[in-house]
Amino acid sequence: MQSLSKLLEYPSVERCLGGVEEFSDTQPWIYQFDNPYLHGVYAPTCNELNVSGLYVEGELPADLEGAYFRNGPNPRFQPRNRYHPFDGDGMLHGVYFSSGTARYCNRYVDTAALCAERKEGYSISPGVMGPFDYSVSRFGIKDTSNTDVFFCDGDLVSLWYNAGDPYRLDVASLETRGFFELPGRGERRLSAHSKVDLNTGELLFFAYGDEPPYMTYGVANMRGERLHEVAIDLPGPRLPHDIGVSRHYTILHDLPFFHDMEVLRRHRYRVLTFHRDMPIRFGVIPRFGEGHEVRWFECEPGYILHTSNCWEEGDWLVMDGCRSTNPMPEARPGEGELASMLAYMRLEANNYRWRFNLRTGEVREGDIDDLNTEFNKTNPLYLGLKSRYAYHQRIPLLREGGHTLRFTGLVKYDNETGRRWQWDYGAGVYGSEAVYAPRRGATSADREDDGYVVTLVTDSKSWQSWCLVFAASDIEGGPVARVRLPQRVPFGFHATWVRGEDLISQH
Repeated sequence: MQSLSKLLEYPSVERCLGGVEEFSDTQPWIYQFDNPYLHGVYAPTCNELNVSGLYVEGELPADLEGAYFRNGPNPRFQPRNRYHPFDGDGMLHGVYFSSGTARYCNRYVDTAALCAERKEGYSISPGVMGPFDYSVSRFGIKDTSNTDVFFCDGDLVSLWYNAGDPYRLDVASLETRGFFELPGRGERRLSAHSKVDLNTGELLFFAYGDEPPYMTYGVANMRGERLHEVAIDLPGPRLPHDIGVSRHYTILHDLPFFHDMEVLRRHRYRVLTFHRDMPIRFGVIPRFGEGHEVRWFECEPGYILHTSNCWEEGDWLVMDGCRSTNPMPEARPGEGELASMLAYMRLEANNYRWRFNLRTGEVREGDIDDLNTEFNKTNPLYLGLKSRYAYHQRIPLLREGGHTLRFTGLVKYDNETGRRWQWDYGAGVYGSEAVYAPRRGATSADREDDGYVVTLVTDSKSWQSWCLVFAASDIEGGPVARVRLPQRVPFGFHATWVRGEDLISQH
């Protein structure tokens, strides 16, 4: 069995992409576009690096062993149509920790779409702002695998928000190894925010699409073997983004923010509408339940991107997450053809709690706090178990200068009391989704916040990127260590933590 330290000695590599000079920071074609999501902290990197022995300010904790992985958009070729940040090719960034040292690695997810474009030498795929083209892709748009990432069966698995093809990546090199398959399924596609239960060793997954069945839900084991899958009855195509998972139940989302299939068929554009007069519906299904066992609960209209955690309290099922009262804000005059995209990306949401009584059918819901936050994570050892703490990203509103989606601070919540602790990244410094990193050997029997919180930030004044490590019990004390990264890391979406013991068991 190879020691974890060997993963930090992986041979250093630097590859430059795009036919530009060796140490160029980005793709030269971005300067042809007046699109804020192609510039500054959003500008794609053109290098794939693998660098060990990173410089550390402060001291990395001796019991911080494992790796932080973050997915996100990094367009390789000049867009064929208007660019949306959801269109960028998936790129994984990894920071590996062992014995007080750190290594950085980043790689593109070699999706079928990206490989086809590399062969042609230019973009051949339409993006989410259309027009859709089903002759190029069975999804009508480019499956970028740029949204989420989890660890299963010895590999990382990258996922797309639109329930695309999942891909396996080598956990040490981040090289793409092919599709992630669950044998026995009729359809490969898998949605972002399928969840791994570390306590049971199960993967809870879901998928959705524009044709019946509009949603499926299932369970697999950590060897990548499907154990269970059922169709979920929905009234039409939906765009759910997450699920809730307790010990015995899964909560499926039917949200009143979706598209009209007739418009898509006739005009080849997916036009999303927020149906303000429709309730949110949450479908509670036993973990290994059948489709007819789903019990639906109606809640106030809105939209949910991300849940924090779920658990059972007697007859009650509790779900914490972030709720948006309006997922499609008004577009601002003067923003031209990008106005709707810019409005949609200006995410407005706050920390929220839903409670469902499984005996009486009663629903209770309400704000935990009104601060604009999202990209919320909890201690992964507590998935499905009662928890108090969640770690969110502070997102400035438009009136606070939030013209584009950006993360300006880390917020820790005590969801029992509503108390919050905040650490601002600093003027012009923007963060990534933060993950909770358990101490080496920790279990769910240990204190919930006796571990670390890890994130990436980029300083737009110097374009230096850092990996920050916080003591989870003292966010306001600031990072206990800062790891200087060897290149600028662009804005990204979701992240995960892989424990050192899981890395060692595979390498």
